[in-house]
Amino acid sequence: MFGGEFVSLSCEEDDSSAGWTLRRNTSREIRAECEEWGAAADSSCNISSVLTWDSGVYWCESREGPISNMVNLTVTGGSVILQSPVLPVMEGDDVTLLCEEKNSFNLPAAFYKDGFLVGNDTTGHMTIQHVSRSDEGLYKCDISGHGESPSSWITVTGRPAPPPDPTSINLVFKVVCYLLVFCPYFISTLLMVSLYRHRAKASLPTQAEQRLTEDFHNIVEVTTEHHF
Repeated sequence: MFGGEFVSLSCEEDDSSAGWTLRRNTSREIRAECEEWGAAADSSCNISSVLTWDSGVYWCESREGPISNMVNLTVTGGSVILQSPVLPVMEGDDVTLLCEEKNSFNLPAAFYKDGFLVGNDTTGHMTIQHVSRSDEGLYKCDISGHGESPSSWITVTGRPAPPPDPTSINLVFKVVCYLLVFCPYFISTLLMVSLYRHRAKASLPTQAEQRLTEDFHNIVEVTTEHHF
């Protein structure tokens, strides 16, 4: 941003009781609280007119320990700045960079990434479509006759995985319930059928036993007839 601009920073969180505090690291300060470099107003910290030494890393910190994302703010005393996202960009999103001159609008600009030219635009805008991790880097711009901007780092993060579909969860739960109920019944039925077949086989006489029984009856009949 240009020197002399008004800046308002705030910590936003669902749990207002967490006690968030704004801090910053600059070339002159380490972990300095809002009261040391700005004016506290409700949940915000305001800087009425930023200067170059206000450039640094800003973040929110709670008394329980957690901290927010860190934001890099760059204040320049020059006439050209590059406006870029201060928070990490999600993979797949579109990112628009704006090269701005302090006293003019929509001037032609050249854009650089890690020192290499990546684009030119007659209105000072450049859009990176569907950003990926390879687009992460240090960007700056140059407006002919006015100078170049300070460099700005763009961070690209992976898109979070979508939450599980509740319909599929319910289906899996039902299948598991059916298996828990059906499997014991099915297994017990198989065991009962197997046991019944085993007992039935054990109770049936073999062919040899049947023949011996028939021969014995024949002998008895013959012997009986001989006595008479």
